Amino acid sequence: MGYSVPAHDPVYKVTIIPRGRALGVTMYLPEEDRYSVSKQALESQISSLFGGRIAEDMILGSDGVTTGASNDIERATELARNMVTKWGLSERMGPLTYSEEDGEVFLGRSVTQHKQVSDDTANLIDVEVRKIIDTNYQRAADILKENVEKLHAMANALIKYETIDAEQIKDIMGGKEPRPPEDWEDSGDSPTDADTKAPESESTGSIGGPASEH
Repeated sequence: MGYSVPAHDPVYKVTIIPRGRALGVTMYLPEEDRYSVSKQALESQISSLFGGRIAEDMILGSDGVTTGASNDIERATELARNMVTKWGLSERMGPLTYSEEDGEVFLGRSVTQHKQVSDDTANLIDVEVRKIIDTNYQRAADILKENVEKLHAMANALIKYETIDAEQIKDIMGGKEPRPPEDWEDSGDSPTDADTKAPESESTGSIGGPASEH
């Protein structure tokens, strides 16, 4: 997803090795220092955050989705809510700040608890946040459906290598077979010396050969 949406930081590594509470990590590397973020880039982040949940739904079905995307959903919701209430990026709500609370991600939570705005405005905020989420969720779903073969190729590469970097990702997105990582060694692809060495009985005839040799 991060490779396909516009104005997104480049993906430089993906791993399925658990790190902390995360079962896997996608790592992005900004190309330059950034002091502000565009609306396009924020919406691309939201789309990419939903990639894992949508992939689960596509492959496992609605009954097979897991809680693995909980942090991604939380971050996407927080981004959408900040776009509406803090950053003035909703045309309907205009360039106003509707909340001074930090760290709250549930729709309308602070405005309903602290009555900083009217109930009607709080409802409009919820509608605008949901609109941003739904739009970018659908965009992510469309991209994954169009690139389902790349989804499977990346899953297979991760099962084989556990960690892939920008070069393997570029191969996959280009429709190519991903090259092995530079530091990867596959002991199963080529026979070892022990596998190719002839048994002692065949090379020397001293032990274990036919009875006529003794």
